[in-house]
Amino acid sequence: MTERVPGRNPFEPSFEQLPETLPIFPLSGVLLLPGGKLPLNVFEPRYLSMIFDALAGHRMIGMVQPMQPGGYAGDGLPTEDGRPKVHKVGCAGRIVSFNETEDGRLLLALSGVCRFEIVRELDLAHGGYRRVSSVFSPYRADLDHADEEVELDRDRLMAALAAFFRGRNLSTDWDAVKKAADANLVTSLSMVLPFGPAEKQALLEAADSTARAKLLVAFLEMNAFGQASETPPKRAN
Repeated sequence: MTERVPGRNPFEPSFEQLPETLPIFPLSGVLLLPGGKLPLNVFEPRYLSMIFDALAGHRMIGMVQPMQPGGYAGDGLPTEDGRPKVHKVGCAGRIVSFNETEDGRLLLALSGVCRFEIVRELDLAHGGYRRVSSVFSPYRADLDHADEEVELDRDRLMAALAAFFRGRNLSTDWDAVKKAADANLVTSLSMVLPFGPAEKQALLEAADSTARAKLLVAFLEMNAFGQASETPPKRAN
């Protein structure tokens, strides 16, 4: 029997409960991080089968990106068996809720659990979706994301974020942004900001939340000001 850690969500898996065989959902430009929440709209038959099978078992799927940007798993550079190549590092998400629609779709909410590395790809499941043999040990610390301290230059982040939003005519709830804890803010912004697939993958593979925070600020500054700066940009009035 697995001993429950005090204060831990009883529905969250322990490290020992993470599955070796993991179904994967390749989506370009989509990022799931440990502790993050990701909505998904699932309608293709193979991925509906994947969700049904996951719900009957460990309720986890692996979010990965194709090596070549494009969208679904049908895009990208082909492997020897014709399947598009995907990045070796992804993030496992646990299905925490789902709703059926009258037109045959599933609206899911995934909760990020832990990153993983793909050891090898397995035969397609009976429903036609892809599965991999995965290893979680390099990212075991992801399970402690709630307790992780983040070193964040918040003033610099806010200045770059404001400039980024102005440049793209985007808006946000600034009160919510200011009230968010550092770790939650870094995770949420990394997931929702419209960065490219390569930037998303770099944020995923950052060593820890502090490294991810620095990378996030650098990407914001490069997009907003044209280059990353070693000194905080002046705040606009």
